[in-house]
Amino acid sequence: MKFRDYYEVLGVSRSATPEEIQKAYRKLARKYHPDINKTKEAEDRFKEINEANEVLSDPEKRKKYDTLGANWKAGQEFRPPPGWEQAGGFDFNGGGMNGFSDFFEAFFGGGGFGAQGFGGQGFGGQGFGGQGFGAAGTRRARGPEAVEAEFEISIEDAFNGATKQIQLRDQSGKTRSLTVKIPAGTTEGTTMKLAGKKGEGDVFLKVRLAPHPRYSVADHNLIVRLPVAPWEAALGAKVELQLPDGGIKLSVPPGSQSGGKLRVRGRGLPKRGGERGDVIAELKVVVPTDLTASEREIFEKLASVSRFNPRSAA
Repeated sequence: MKFRDYYEVLGVSRSATPEEIQKAYRKLARKYHPDINKTKEAEDRFKEINEANEVLSDPEKRKKYDTLGANWKAGQEFRPPPGWEQAGGFDFNGGGMNGFSDFFEAFFGGGGFGAQGFGGQGFGGQGFGGQGFGAAGTRRARGPEAVEAEFEISIEDAFNGATKQIQLRDQSGKTRSLTVKIPAGTTEGTTMKLAGKKGEGDVFLKVRLAPHPRYSVADHNLIVRLPVAPWEAALGAKVELQLPDGGIKLSVPPGSQSGGKLRVRGRGLPKRGGERGDVIAELKVVVPTDLTASEREIFEKLASVSRFNPRSAA
């Protein structure tokens, strides 16, 4: 993917405040999220937007980017100081651009979108909640004995909150057992700090949401795939929609089409201050494939009397 200036990608000035950067990122992420916008262009734009936000929302990374400018990739020749070499199964690439390059490869490469989603690959070993946690998800050192790492959580855990146990090896090779409390409403890219005990460094864990067959998340909005029968789409219906915190009744309007979206306000992931995001249900009209004799007769009757021609309406 050809490099573009990160400020240009987010549409902000170089003097933009962190609040302005986050506001621009959220607006663009909602517009180009692959579960909302199905075009190839949107997928590429979403990758650019996330990469730009990953750098500009982090003060340390932003400072280095501002220093190197458009030639930031040249920093891959940076040589880290002694003691930042690979240790304990974690690849500490120093504070230079090589760390960024590895991060973006792990973030955007390999797994891509669709079935793998973010973090679908590259998390090896015995890990968090059975999802996996290993060297491919590690980051550089942050201060003496401190490390950064990435781990996956399920969308259900992000929605409801959870407490998990993980095993982590520090720079000396010592295995540490950590208890991680995941607050309800935790989203992609959230970094949580676990204070180290005496003689141990702090741990900074960056959250990735594991791919889910029915749900995805955009900001604090929960995107849900909702299958409907042809007669439900044509006539309208009340259908049950299962969410991580229980089921709700949803009204499908008459004449609904595949790809149509229905919004339920205030039932998405929790936000700070007690508010919640929305649920966006994306409709998919599903046709029965194994018809009974009676069903086939009804469909044949409909075909003989209906004036509807989907090709003339296209």
